[in-house]
Amino acid sequence: MRDDKPTVAAFCPMLTLYKRKKERMAAFLLRLEQLFPDPACELIHRDAFELICATILSAQCTDKQVNKVTPALFAAYPTALALSRADVEKLQNIIHSTGFYKNKAKNLIGMACAVTERHNGIVPNTLEELIKLPGVGRKTANVVLGNAYG
Repeated sequence: MRDDKPTVAAFCPMLTLYKRKKERMAAFLLRLEQLFPDPACELIHRDAFELICATILSAQCTDKQVNKVTPALFAAYPTALALSRADVEKLQNIIHSTGFYKNKAKNLIGMACAVTERHNGIVPNTLEELIKLPGVGRKTANVVLGNAYG
């Protein structure tokens, strides 16, 4: 009988492969952190409500264009309650240049109604609640969670 015991890796080559992948991923993440030490959201916002609106508008549109539109949007509709009561044609006029403005207007008003009715006008801070809002998918929810709620 041999004194040296076989390693786990000898029985499980997938474990070795997994460890190598894990090491490469750690090196990759470290490099990303070095390249982008303080990543910031390009969408200009003051709070979670403004960020969720801007993120909904950013679909198929540049952040630069969204940032041109949002000052007028937030001047006209500074809160979820105000946006929930918006005239759809007036809202469409404001956001027209972001593209898909009819659908985005419907989603903005629907989101604002849901935030007002279900969350007392405060944008929820959980993925589960955010993705229940009209116009909000996982990507938008994660943008809000990461940038408005840390």
